[in-house]
Amino acid sequence: MAKGNGKTEVNLDLDRELPAAEDEETGPIPITGKAADDSTASETEKLRAERDALLDRLARLQAEFDNARKRAVREQQEFREYAAADVIKNFLPILDSFERALKAGGDSNSKSNSNDFRNGIELIYRQFQDALQKIGVQPIVSVGQAFDPRVHEAVEMVDTSEVPDHHVLDELQRGYRYKERLLRPAMVRVARNARG
Repeated sequence: MAKGNGKTEVNLDLDRELPAAEDEETGPIPITGKAADDSTASETEKLRAERDALLDRLARLQAEFDNARKRAVREQQEFREYAAADVIKNFLPILDSFERALKAGGDSNSKSNSNDFRNGIELIYRQFQDALQKIGVQPIVSVGQAFDPRVHEAVEMVDTSEVPDHHVLDELQRGYRYKERLLRPAMVRVARNARG
């Protein structure tokens, strides 16, 4: 309340409060009675109902979050368990071919049968390479390459002048990469010569 030029100016929020009645002799007269108690009680009840609704909503959101987290963990676990299924499917035809080759190899000892057996094994080898290539496995080319300790494991140093110094002379076991990651280094013999 502000006074200016002998007039009283009152700023009120008409929805929330009423101005206090003023009596020149006694001052402001407070509002009392049943009307004040009813408005306070109804406002308190509204606030309690709003609080209860918010607490209920919070409890539901927490339960929903817990369920979503548990579902995500379960789905990840199932994915890990069955992620290899597609890879295994690529190898089943190869296994079938091995079984057929073993059955054909045991029938007789003729020369034509051994040729068929060798052709069958070569076919299986190519199938196996194709299956590995489909999933991203690549062999490491070693023979004739400069020795690289990141992808080669030197088993032996051989004195020779046929291959430049510190180049791979022979591959004992092929190395492989899966995409860009090394699965297994190639075990190699490395040339050593005086020419350098």
